[in-house]
Amino acid sequence: MTEKTNSFLRCPACGTSVEKYKNPVPTVDIIIEIEGKGIVLIKRKNPPYGWAIPGGFIDYGESIEEAALREAKEEVSLEVDLIEQLHTYSDPARDKRHHTITTVYIAKATGEPAADDDALEVGIFNEANLPEPLVFDHEKILKDYFIKKKKTLTPPCSPS
Repeated sequence: MTEKTNSFLRCPACGTSVEKYKNPVPTVDIIIEIEGKGIVLIKRKNPPYGWAIPGGFIDYGESIEEAALREAKEEVSLEVDLIEQLHTYSDPARDKRHHTITTVYIAKATGEPAADDDALEVGIFNEANLPEPLVFDHEKILKDYFIKKKKTLTPPCSPS
């Protein structure tokens, strides 16, 4: 069940009451694969503290794809190639600060990531050595990612 959080404003010109809508905030996250090494995660410089998938808010006038490329460059100093969209996550509780909706991309990059912008540290991890704590709903997102990777790596059954 959703909670109505809209409010009303008065038009300064005519005094008419106008409904002001409160909408979720769009964000993007990028699972960056470094060939043969793993995926890039950042240790956040700002609350909530912990490890996270690189990403952030989509700027007004910016596409989700543009935001993904910008955030990868800003947070981990990598130029990435977006490979595919993993999923969109919209649980209102995914970010305790406010209701966000994130679209998650899988991307590939070469080179060494370096912490920048909102990142205090950067690391390359695989499913067996993920750091803790993971913030937001990034544990669920990474679980979905690793399940998808296993499915795409499993060869189809051959007839006997």
